[in-house]
Amino acid sequence: MKILFVLLGPTGVGKTALSISIARHTGSPVISADSRQIYKELPIGTAAPGENYVNLVKHYFVATHTISDYYSASIFEEEAVSLINKLHESQPFLLLCGGSMMYIDAVCKGIDEMPTVTPEIRNTLWEQFDREGLAPILEELKASDPVHYDKVDRMNHRRVIHAVEICRMTGKPYSSFRTQRVKERPFRICKIGLARERTELFERINRRVDDMIVNGFIEEARSVYPMRNLNALNTVGYKELFLYFDGIYTLDEAVEKIKRNTRIYARKQMTWFRRDPEIQWFNPDNEKHILSYIDRICNAAP
Repeated sequence: MKILFVLLGPTGVGKTALSISIARHTGSPVISADSRQIYKELPIGTAAPGENYVNLVKHYFVATHTISDYYSASIFEEEAVSLINKLHESQPFLLLCGGSMMYIDAVCKGIDEMPTVTPEIRNTLWEQFDREGLAPILEELKASDPVHYDKVDRMNHRRVIHAVEICRMTGKPYSSFRTQRVKERPFRICKIGLARERTELFERINRRVDDMIVNGFIEEARSVYPMRNLNALNTVGYKELFLYFDGIYTLDEAVEKIKRNTRIYARKQMTWFRRDPEIQWFNPDNEKHILSYIDRICNAAP
């Protein structure tokens, strides 16, 4: 039996350290499911595994792309599933680890295949967004695809823009491409969720942001500031520091905003994950219990 263990949980919960223990215990590499750790320019702001971890265990999908590369959950699905199938030829137990909900779902459930958007349409829409804001693009989505307009998070401009890209590209509603059928995989999926008390998690997030600042996050953000409009940089941490560079926030204000927005993101992650009844939940400090659970799953495999 080929098994993919999926270690998931909110940002700051303690996935990275535990992933090393599980990987070494099972003899697996770590297959990252983090939508930002793939970018080599962003190691501090994305809390990517450091050399001490990477030297202990082989990692995939960490620092493999530049921020100017186009990447998506659908590309990740294709590449990650292909890698898993290849690795499973010699290793029955593998570990996927991350907190990016769409990337985890891409591997575990599959995502709907969408038409490829031409650079011309993508650039035109993003230029419109920079020039006019989101309001007219929302109105276009409402006219082109009222079904998706009623469902989409209208504050998430990336999702709104992507939906309109598909509408313009195909002349069809974006919602018509969303079948939401779960794809079958040639391996068993075992999901392990990590959770902490909210107060403890938020304290860990606050400390981690402080550590990132001390370790050079400001300098890292400044180095990519000229490319701030890239999609890879539309993420918590960089956005707030860019506003600090613009003179809109003081440094203290930017840091507090990063902490607050990271906590908000962690809550969204937990809301998403809690809907999945297949997840077995653990406190990440109880490593022995988690490894015992993994052993039981492995030993029961035919």
